[in-house]
Amino acid sequence: MERAFIFSSGKLKRRDNTLYFEDKEGNKRFLPADSLKEILLFGEVEVNSRLLNFLSQKGIILHTFNYYGFYSGSYFPRRTKVSGYLTVRQAKHYLEPTSRLNLAASFVDGASFHIDRNLRKRGVEDTEIRKLRSKIYSASTIPQLMQIEGRIREIYYRHLGNLLKGFEFKKREKRPPKNPVNALISFGNSLMYSTVLAEIYQTHLDPSISFLHEPLTGRYSLSLDLAEIFKPLVVDSVILSLINRKVLSERDFDKGLNYALLSESGRKKFLKHYQEKLETTVKHRALKRKVSYRHLIRLECYKLVKHILGEEFYKPLKAWW
Repeated sequence: MERAFIFSSGKLKRRDNTLYFEDKEGNKRFLPADSLKEILLFGEVEVNSRLLNFLSQKGIILHTFNYYGFYSGSYFPRRTKVSGYLTVRQAKHYLEPTSRLNLAASFVDGASFHIDRNLRKRGVEDTEIRKLRSKIYSASTIPQLMQIEGRIREIYYRHLGNLLKGFEFKKREKRPPKNPVNALISFGNSLMYSTVLAEIYQTHLDPSISFLHEPLTGRYSLSLDLAEIFKPLVVDSVILSLINRKVLSERDFDKGLNYALLSESGRKKFLKHYQEKLETTVKHRALKRKVSYRHLIRLECYKLVKHILGEEFYKPLKAWW
C-alpha cells in the first residue's frame, strides 16, 4: 500500500510504530506505516503533533481535500532532497524570459498532444486544434501562450461533451462545478495535482518555482505546470472510461442549488480507477523496461532537472503507445 484514502470523519492516530484511523463510531482501521507514502483526507479528520512527527520520521505525505473534493493543502516531512544550486538555476530559468517561455510552451505542447490523442483515439479529428498546436512555440508571451491553451481546451471540452454517453456537458465550470462532469474533472485534476506534487517532493526541484503558471504565495505552482501534461492522459481517460462503461451514474453525485459533487461512493469508484490507471505500465522506449504512469511523472521531473542543469534539452512526454 503506497496511498491510503480516508473519507469518513474521525481521528488519525499513532500507536507505537503504526497508524490507525478511528471514525466517530469508534471503528478502527490500521494503516501499514512502513509501506505508506501518502495519506489523502477527504473527511474532517483530527491530527496532532505526535502524529505529524511520526509522519515525518516515516516520510509520509498528508494531503487534505475540502468538501467539494478540491485540494486544500499538504503536510510534508522535512525535505531531504534539497539543492541550493538547482534552486538558483531553476529561479534563473524563470527570470530569463526566453528560458521560461520555452519551458511553458513545452508543457502546453505536451498537454495539447494528449488532448488531440484523446480525440483521435475516439475518431475525432479537429483541424483547428492542429492549427493552434502549430502556434505554441511561436507565442511571444506567457499570456499569448495561455490564450492558445485556453482555446484548445475550449474546443476539446466541446468534443468531450459529445463523447460522454448519458451525461450532459457543455462547458467547463470550476468553482463550484455545476454538473457531474465538471465535478469529475475538478476532482480528478485535484488528485493529479497532489500526485505530481508528491513526485516533485522526491526530487531536488523547488515546487514553488514554475514557468507556465505564475508563482504565487501559497501554492506549489510547478505541480500545476507538470499536471497539464498528465490531466488529459490520465484524468480525462479515467472519466471517459467510467462514464461510457456506466461505472458511474447520476446516483454517484450529490447535487445542491448551484453545484454538483461526487458522493462518497462516487469518489471511491473514481479513486479505484484512478489508482489503477497510475499503476498501469507501458514499455519505455529509452529505458527498455516497463514503467507505470505514476513513474512517468517522476521521470518528467528528472527530465526537467536535467534541462535546468543544462545537461539535456527538455522535451515533454508524448504518449507513444
